[in-house]
Amino acid sequence: MLFSHHENSHNKVLVVDDEPTSLMIMAESLSDLGEIVCCDNGTQAIEKAVFFQPDVILLDIEMPGMNGFEVCKKLKNNPKTAQSHVIFVTSHNEQIFEYQSFASGGIDLIHKPVDLNICRLRVQNQLKLKHQEAQILAAKNDISTLVAQVPVYISYWSNTEENLFSNDETSHWFSKSSEQMLGCFAKDVLPDELYEAFHRCLTKGIEQEVLNIQLPSPRNKIEYVRAQINLRIKEREVVGVILTLSDITSITHTKKLLSNESERLRVMLNSIGDAVIATDNNAIINFMNPIAERLTGWHVEEAKGRHIEEVMKLVDATSNKTLVNPISVALKEQRIVAMALNSQLTGLDGRVYRVEDSAAPIRDIEGNIIGGIIVFHDVSESIAMAVKMSHLANHDLLTDLPNRVLLHDRVTHACKVAMSMKKKVALMLIDIDHFKYLNDTLGHHQGDLIIKHVAKRLESLIDLNTTLARIGGDEFVILLPDVQSTSAIDAIASDIINTMNEPFRIDSQEYILSVSVGVSVNPADSTQAEEMMTHADAAMYRAKEQGRNRFCYYSDDLEYQFKQRQSVEKLLRHAIEQDKIEVFYQPKLALLTEKIIGVEALVRLRDDENKLISPLDFIPLAEETGLIHALGQSVLKQSCKAAKEWADKGHNIKVAVNIAAKQFTDGNFCNLVADTIEQAGLASELLELEVTESALMHDFEEIKMMLNKLSDLGLAIAIDDFGTGYSSLSYLKLFPVDVLKIDQSFVRDMLTDTQSMDIVRTITSLAHILNLQIVAEGIEEKQHLNSLIDLGCELGQGYYFHKPMPKEEFDKLLG
Repeated sequence: MLFSHHENSHNKVLVVDDEPTSLMIMAESLSDLGEIVCCDNGTQAIEKAVFFQPDVILLDIEMPGMNGFEVCKKLKNNPKTAQSHVIFVTSHNEQIFEYQSFASGGIDLIHKPVDLNICRLRVQNQLKLKHQEAQILAAKNDISTLVAQVPVYISYWSNTEENLFSNDETSHWFSKSSEQMLGCFAKDVLPDELYEAFHRCLTKGIEQEVLNIQLPSPRNKIEYVRAQINLRIKEREVVGVILTLSDITSITHTKKLLSNESERLRVMLNSIGDAVIATDNNAIINFMNPIAERLTGWHVEEAKGRHIEEVMKLVDATSNKTLVNPISVALKEQRIVAMALNSQLTGLDGRVYRVEDSAAPIRDIEGNIIGGIIVFHDVSESIAMAVKMSHLANHDLLTDLPNRVLLHDRVTHACKVAMSMKKKVALMLIDIDHFKYLNDTLGHHQGDLIIKHVAKRLESLIDLNTTLARIGGDEFVILLPDVQSTSAIDAIASDIINTMNEPFRIDSQEYILSVSVGVSVNPADSTQAEEMMTHADAAMYRAKEQGRNRFCYYSDDLEYQFKQRQSVEKLLRHAIEQDKIEVFYQPKLALLTEKIIGVEALVRLRDDENKLISPLDFIPLAEETGLIHALGQSVLKQSCKAAKEWADKGHNIKVAVNIAAKQFTDGNFCNLVADTIEQAGLASELLELEVTESALMHDFEEIKMMLNKLSDLGLAIAIDDFGTGYSSLSYLKLFPVDVLKIDQSFVRDMLTDTQSMDIVRTITSLAHILNLQIVAEGIEEKQHLNSLIDLGCELGQGYYFHKPMPKEEFDKLLG
């Protein structure tokens, strides 16, 4: 029975009374105070309180089965319901009932017959108190969060120099956390220089002092701090000291860097190969570097105070017509001005230079022009720069190897030559295995160093006629323009694999790498440059699929698989976007009774012809492309919704959902599961999450924390395919595991293979010892069933009972 009122919809009240009339009257009288839920016994009250989490509970004391005192104690012992305010309702007036009411955790007592007006007022008061508690808690949490997140050390000390508070919960500033700091004396924890200032302020009554100090033992890269000491004075007496510390390490270093940079700029301007002249906003010279002195023939001291046109005489090299100096134009038009390409400078000593570059106005912090600067150089340097730019356009910046643009030209040329000369051309695409993980773990700087070392090692394997190019983050290409035989390609590819397996030593650290190599041969499998690149990429992907650290040639079969992979990925993306992912359900039965007690949810995908695609073809692809998160969310959502429908029809069917290893890398996964359960309205005990042993090996502490959070939601955790992976007893002990699933490969072979039978027997015994539920997969024959029952296995699934089926078919099976 549910009553609600729009204005107070956020209030939740649970009314528990075994008398239907009393229940109806109280619910009706309270209906406008919020959302009202009723029940008539203690067991149901506890279940509804856990799910509903009411603000106030009106609890009858005398009820059959479990009385109100017992119910209240259970509610107060449950973290999910401990904060609910319990008001007892009783027809007894004895003092002992009142005592027991408050002793068991109640906060008020109403006597029967109930005065509904008084009852309403008391419920209203308790709802107001709950609201105020929530506001106070939120405000307290906000202030605590704010203080904890402020990047400033905040502390409060008594007038006897004893620490009373600090916000350094993680020992970020000092070796002691805020909890450890409590009760410590300033002399024992503060650096000497800081303590002396602290003590001086306290003893001499200096109300405020600010000073910068260098910490003798820096922590977390905090080397310099600005300390502010404030005395807290009450009635002319010092009652405490507030000490705050701000990290000024970066500011201090920046000042030093600025000073160094100023000197460096001065040295650089005097050392660079370009001439630099600076003027004020009237084009009067106030700075020249040595190169400018050499090109103009003027000494800086003689040039200062003169107009730029007098010192730097520019003419057109062809017509000898005088040119306006670019700095004059830049100041007048307030923009950057390029020097004419045909400019000629005649120095004071009569020497002539062809110069080019640009001039620009100099602005202050408010954007006002305070001068101008011109940078120029002679033609030879300009030509050198043009050559350099051409090189950069065709070469990789990090390794100086040919880039994709230059490689394409060389491959195209090699293919044309090969066609006319009846030669073979080979293209090898080399990809560093797991480089993204290395780059993310070590940082991009170390990643760049590794790329450089790989490039040098590859260069050592090729001759002058061979092109080595870098075309991506961790991808290299070797072009062999004249291949005599396939064995020659094999030899080079093998050399690449073996050479890359030798440890790389960078900054005294060794790194073991492997590469996957894809090979395309012209004209055997392609005739165009673009085809060779595509085919080599497909072959490289095949090498990775086969276990990495190897090379593969392109083939027609590989092309088919490559296109098939693209097609499946497209279908998968479309199905996720259009919410067309299907879920089949395979019943899970109690083996002795063959009664259906649960199902395993299995994802299904259809092609354009409505045929089912094997999960082996799209689940690994989903994990690789990152679509596994959206796919898993869709399956979880559909499964929870289905379980809720079955439960509403009286079938408490537990649904088991497989969780991929990559889903555990999502830090928001637990919240997603909780939200999905809540949105479906499903009791959490009807959900089971199946994880593989490989998923548990990702990060022990992180996985442990995540599994504990999931277990706290009330759902079950199952280890899928147990015995096929790492099978460590430690995680069975330390992780909140509820179920072990025996892999179908052991069940299928247990009748013919004694080792498989021993494994099934061992896993079953282990589950019993650890008080875990055991489920056998792949039961296909009556003999499988009998043997498993003899071994003590309670639950199972397989084709002997039922195949996975759509929800509609399972609904009929239940009916």
